[in-house]
Amino acid sequence: MSRRETKFYFKVIIITLFLICLFGYSIFEVWKYATGPQITIFSPENGVSVSESLISIEGQGKNTKEITLNDRPIVVDESGRFSEKILLSYGYNILDLEARDRFGKTTEKKLQIVYK
Repeated sequence: MSRRETKFYFKVIIITLFLICLFGYSIFEVWKYATGPQITIFSPENGVSVSESLISIEGQGKNTKEITLNDRPIVVDESGRFSEKILLSYGYNILDLEARDRFGKTTEKKLQIVYK
């Protein structure tokens, strides 16, 4: 194998590795937008019974533009975390959390809480 052939194969390998890395990085960046928004609720748990009428709902949204609680926008910090206090009515309560991303995709989580 001549020196010229070695240089050629080395360039081909370097360019191929660069293109594979570029493709992998592109897939990694696009994946989080393609999956849509996600909501994780830390507290309270779904189906819990509480004895206090004022509770705090805490969680985190990923890939979200806005999050609403019962169709009311809530404040989200830079990392996507939120904490919202809500007053429950006596008995069975359904709380509806909805997240929307910048492409219009939505996801919804429902919390069922019983206030005794």
